Amino acid sequence: MVLTKRIPAAAAGIALALLCAFLPLAAAAGETLTIGVPTDRCPMFFLDDEGTIAGIGTDLMRAAAEEAGYTAEFRAIGEKTLKEALDNPDYDIVMPFGGPVNSSAGQASIVTENLIQTPFTLVTENQSKPEHTLNELEVGMLNSLAGAAETVHQLYPRMKIKMYATMGECVRALREGEVDALLHNSYVWSYVLQKPSYADLAVQPEAMFSMDFRAGTRDTPEGRALIERLNGGIAAITDPLRQAVTLDYTSRRLYRYDLSDYLYKYGLILLLGALLMIALAVIMYQRYQTIRAEQEEKVRHMLDHDPLTGVLSASGFRKQVEELLHEHPEIPYLLVYTNILNFKYINDSLGRDAGDELLCFWTDKTRETLSSIEAIGRIGADHIVVLRRAGGDERVHRDDEKVVNAVRNYFTDRGKDYRVRVCGGIYVLTPRDYWDVDVDHMMDLARVAEKRVRETRNDGYEFYNPEQWEKGKHVAEVINHLPAAIRNGDIQVWYQPQVNYQTGAMTGAEALCRWDHDKLGWLHPEDFIGTLEEAGLIYDLDSYVWDRVCRDLQRWNGQGIRRSVSVNVSRNDIREGEDLAEHFRKLTETYGLTPDQLRIEITETAYVENPETLIRTTEKLQAAGFRVEMDDFGSGYSSLNMLKEVPVDRIKMDLRFLTDAGQPDRGRIIISHMIRMAKSLGMEMIFEGVETAEQADFLRSEGGTEMQGFFFHKPMPVEEFEKL
Repeated sequence: MVLTKRIPAAAAGIALALLCAFLPLAAAAGETLTIGVPTDRCPMFFLDDEGTIAGIGTDLMRAAAEEAGYTAEFRAIGEKTLKEALDNPDYDIVMPFGGPVNSSAGQASIVTENLIQTPFTLVTENQSKPEHTLNELEVGMLNSLAGAAETVHQLYPRMKIKMYATMGECVRALREGEVDALLHNSYVWSYVLQKPSYADLAVQPEAMFSMDFRAGTRDTPEGRALIERLNGGIAAITDPLRQAVTLDYTSRRLYRYDLSDYLYKYGLILLLGALLMIALAVIMYQRYQTIRAEQEEKVRHMLDHDPLTGVLSASGFRKQVEELLHEHPEIPYLLVYTNILNFKYINDSLGRDAGDELLCFWTDKTRETLSSIEAIGRIGADHIVVLRRAGGDERVHRDDEKVVNAVRNYFTDRGKDYRVRVCGGIYVLTPRDYWDVDVDHMMDLARVAEKRVRETRNDGYEFYNPEQWEKGKHVAEVINHLPAAIRNGDIQVWYQPQVNYQTGAMTGAEALCRWDHDKLGWLHPEDFIGTLEEAGLIYDLDSYVWDRVCRDLQRWNGQGIRRSVSVNVSRNDIREGEDLAEHFRKLTETYGLTPDQLRIEITETAYVENPETLIRTTEKLQAAGFRVEMDDFGSGYSSLNMLKEVPVDRIKMDLRFLTDAGQPDRGRIIISHMIRMAKSLGMEMIFEGVETAEQADFLRSEGGTEMQGFFFHKPMPVEEFEKL
């Protein structure tokens, strides 16, 4: 029974149910599955000498169909594109597709699971590499690849694709400069490029990417049932079977010369007649061997690893670096580009084997120092490039001792009077490199630094951006030592008292922190808060501070001293914490505190950046009994609309309005009106950064009594605070 029969739309649901119910019985019956395929994609799909459709895709789909209980019948599609073939009811399924596409009539499709991962590669003329990245190229493809072209466009939105009817037209367009390159399945290229007249075309393995190889049909109840059943058959195909089928077809010589091929290649020789037939046969055989060797070499170059050293190739290194930077944006990295001075002399005087052994020794020693989140590649000759974590001067010296010195002394340690000179350039990645990854650009910058070393005729390393290196060392020291600092108590909670200037009484305190770093000394918050926020670790620090404050409040309660403390909450804390109000509720419950003893300070900028989330969080905190303060009000983002929308209990106002910059008189007027407006809104106010008696007296004269600043007290350790 052929599956192309259609049922009315009203009965579609019943038909699907019946099809699923009798699926085992149908499988046993062995229905015929009609599969439409193109036949111009050798070795994926082609007509063999007997006119039968064969190929990698044919064998794999036949195996999947048999596993699903079908008898596969392949038909050559008569339509120009696979999208048009989707609308032909004579086919149960059509292949290959990289993913679901709409048919020419606009009908949605559904596709099977992936049969095999197929590499797609660019081909250019005269072995010239494309001047642009994949996303900026103008490429030519066959009309029959319209579905694949849509998938490619999804991967590379800025790539311009031109469609042609035949491979001959594609090659003509490339040679005449209409396109930068041609794009097709790499297996197909291994067949097509055996044509002698295409000998000037070359595969570009650096521009290789993979696409899925799936079958599809119209998205209907019948289609979904069919695809689900086929997926079961595909799941039963083993990787060894896939590899065997691929190897079988790619190792055959499927290409057959036609008359034009012989005339193109051997026309002049054929004129010599029968006396030259033996010589002609030898030439043809040698040419065949050459073509085969070239194809095998191209396949090896398509792989991601260097055949000599086993490290990543240039293309593999690029891909690995992109993945690492996307997966670990919080890790500070540096890129090291190195080569050996006078490497040609080593090959000429000591032998190429000695040079190869040196390269293998070098890469092996380097790999011993790398972790799974670092990468090493060989990008040609003696050029080695490494992406590694920035570990400060200590790691640079350690690697220099373990790797570079060993390379320098490689030949002298083996009784030969020659010391290897190594030149290297180091590029420290900037924040931009993580979200706009351009590995070639990074390598170019590291190469600039390496060139400066090489031109001095000395060896060693030089930084392209030493300022970024110093910053990176600081970032590494902060990030890498945070867990140990929290565990060992190196981060201390300090308190800055808050007072009522009218009565002189202390009304509370703000919890701050200081870090007694074992290498960098005492660090103020501005030395590490920003770094931890960028690295996504600020929640770990803030959680530690909140816990320490609650412990202190519990101890003071036990001594009969009841205090309230303001703690800081950053915008990152609200993103990280699943439910901040619940977190603080559990803290106060654990330490026997009441919510009024813990005041929550959220910066004004956080409300500006994400007002909806912050407002919801504020309302939850207030509902749990906590008082919420807007910190740093007036620091540069103030908005009266914010005071209307945000339900805070107290405003902590920044005193930059009272500085001598600008027009101080206007600042005093703004402060005066802000105090009256806050009272009218039912909000309390506290002023931070009070440093002079003049400022304090002015605020008191305007009705502002609660203050905090160096005029009263500086932040102090808990021991000093308790003495107050």
